[in-house]
Amino acid sequence: QVQLVESGGGLVQAGGSLRLSCAASGGTFSHPVTVTWFRQTPGKEREFVAASWRSSGTFYYADSVKGRFTMSRDNAKTTVYLQMNSLKPEDTATYYCAADRGRILSSIRTANYAYWGQGTQVTVSS
Repeated sequence: QVQLVESGGGLVQAGGSLRLSCAASGGTFSHPVTVTWFRQTPGKEREFVAASWRSSGTFYYADSVKGRFTMSRDNAKTTVYLQMNSLKPEDTATYYCAADRGRILSSIRTANYAYWGQGTQVTVSS
């Protein structure tokens, strides 16, 4: 049973940066595991942010964060990161890490993953 634990959230001023981490226990992020970051604000559905598809080395981003956020993975494939730069107040949300095996590329933005972390709050003040 894979467990995911996010960390790194906090309060930051607009234009600032944060780096989120998602650590896996009971497994790794090796192929064919897809690891994805979602975010959610109260009353809204979870929104796709970024994904590493089947540990392919290719990362996919939502248009709203492209050029500002960078996802990466450590060599041991037990932790993924989300470097968030040039943060905006609209980036304020709870950020979740999710993982799944065998997911096809066209489904990486759908929030029906098998494993989820508990979430970490990111608040960007204007």
